[in-house]
Amino acid sequence: MIYGLIEVEPKMNRKKVIITVLIAVLIIAAIGFCVFYHINKDKFKNMSEKTNTVPEEKVVASSETKNEKSKHIAKVNFNPVYTDIGKALRNNIYHSEEKVVYLTFDDGPSKTVTPLLLDLLKQENIKATFFVLGARADLNPDILRREYKEGHFIANHGYSHIYGNIYATPEAVLEEYNKTKQTISRILETDYDGHLFRFPGGSTGGKYKNIKAQAKNILDENNIAYIDWNSLSSDAAGAKTKEAIIENTKQTVGNKNSVVILMHDAGDKILTYEALPEIISYLREQGYTFKNFYSIIK
Repeated sequence: MIYGLIEVEPKMNRKKVIITVLIAVLIIAAIGFCVFYHINKDKFKNMSEKTNTVPEEKVVASSETKNEKSKHIAKVNFNPVYTDIGKALRNNIYHSEEKVVYLTFDDGPSKTVTPLLLDLLKQENIKATFFVLGARADLNPDILRREYKEGHFIANHGYSHIYGNIYATPEAVLEEYNKTKQTISRILETDYDGHLFRFPGGSTGGKYKNIKAQAKNILDENNIAYIDWNSLSSDAAGAKTKEAIIENTKQTVGNKNSVVILMHDAGDKILTYEALPEIISYLREQGYTFKNFYSIIK
């Protein structure tokens, strides 16, 4: 019995010593950490603040994501400049040594027809000119942005298309132009001016011919060109079938070298879209090159 006690006590003593040493080490470590933290508490505070703050690079990236659409538009940078060379080219647009055709669309953008036309033009690798109405652009801003980003020329057709408003005075024509210019610039988020106007109903004749004549001088003074057409699809002037639109276009193109074709992309002009593939095919067979007004108003 005594022998057993003599064997157990040394083991118990060793355990106590080990436990005592471990406790002492922990106490020393705790005291050391407290001293270290006290000395370096400012550093720990800064580290904590950095951990809870989005890094500057990520803030920028987040901002870029929110503005991705506008920055993408800005990078396109199809902002026309109307130079003296452009004015000379515009004045001689119907006189060309080569066979050139300008596809132009009035009265859009629309939700139904314009996207179909854009899909087709993209497939055919053709850049057109869209004479947009400010009121329709306000209703369909995403479609206007798509026209611009895909390289089509954005021209101006006034804001309302209400003749009594736009032709109330010669100055009213410029007011409608400027209102649409401001609308386009706001939607594209860039200071855009196409310097190109198409008079609703054409620039000559009709009830408002005197107003139009005076308005032309005002447009000239404000560095704004205007253009009509020399080929009609008649999609807004009586053509009731796809075949009629195709035939009217062929007849009015005739043997001209330089052709500006009037078409429309309002919401009810689905026949224009249906006729366009055959019109494009015919024009290519006749040897025409497709251009838009960026070739004139650079």
